[in-house]
Amino acid sequence: MECGAFGAKSVRELLAGYGFSASKALGQNFLIDENIPEKIVRLAGLGGSDGVLEVGAGLGSLTLALSRVVGRVVAVEIDKRLLPLLSEAFVGISNIGLVQGDILKMDVNKLVIDEMPGLSRHVCANLPYSITTPALTSFINAGVFKTITVMIQREVAQRICAKTGSTEYGAFTVFACYHTKPEMLFDVPPECFFPRPGVYSSVVILRTLDERILAPEEEPLFFRVVRAAFGQRRKTLLNSLSGLCGAGRQETLSAILNAGIDPGRRAETLDITEFAALADSICIEKENRNEDTGNRTADSAPLV
Repeated sequence: MECGAFGAKSVRELLAGYGFSASKALGQNFLIDENIPEKIVRLAGLGGSDGVLEVGAGLGSLTLALSRVVGRVVAVEIDKRLLPLLSEAFVGISNIGLVQGDILKMDVNKLVIDEMPGLSRHVCANLPYSITTPALTSFINAGVFKTITVMIQREVAQRICAKTGSTEYGAFTVFACYHTKPEMLFDVPPECFFPRPGVYSSVVILRTLDERILAPEEEPLFFRVVRAAFGQRRKTLLNSLSGLCGAGRQETLSAILNAGIDPGRRAETLDITEFAALADSICIEKENRNEDTGNRTADSAPLV
């Protein structure tokens, strides 16, 4: 893929004009290929009835591409130094809302409900690598977005879209695939950014599923099992899950066998349906011990 005519020199001159230098701490790598934002918007399938949350507005290239297609864009940028540049770029464009702040500290639900009344809600962003997992977790858990289209580090994208049994398949894969249907769209090479990152990026879209395979009250234990299984992924299920919910080795063995699963298998070989069956079997074993089910609490967003 070749980069467009915008070029590193133009970006460098633009930043210099505002006395701005990219921050490594904030993971700032600005797109210099003017074709990439247009391609992202096209493949995201967005239109006039959609409202979009963008995180990491940067120099505004994706924001402007979105504004030409969707009903409203809410661009969140953490770096106050970029606000003068962005404000000037967005002058006269009524469907862009610029918000300064840290998306990880914001009430995402309230933000999009207040800013996008009557619109179908989506995320479309060039995410800083350092916040990829917590940001995606927040977007998915918000439960208000129809699609989440993001440019992220290619290795993380591969992990999200990984197939059962692959080395990339992990707890975050299960989390993402439980709530959404992820799809890899295209890769973006380092030379399409300034400063140039040391890795490739990829654009992925996560389409939110309308139905879940479990009831909400069953999800905490499901994700607890997933985290425990992948927490010691080189061990067999029998070894990695022993002690979970207070179960001894024999009780764990019984729960795994009752779920129809070989206790010698490892976490990366189980699909979501098998994890659900395993969690259900562990729950039954726990109830058989007459334990208090009130202990079944856990954050439903497993980390990588």
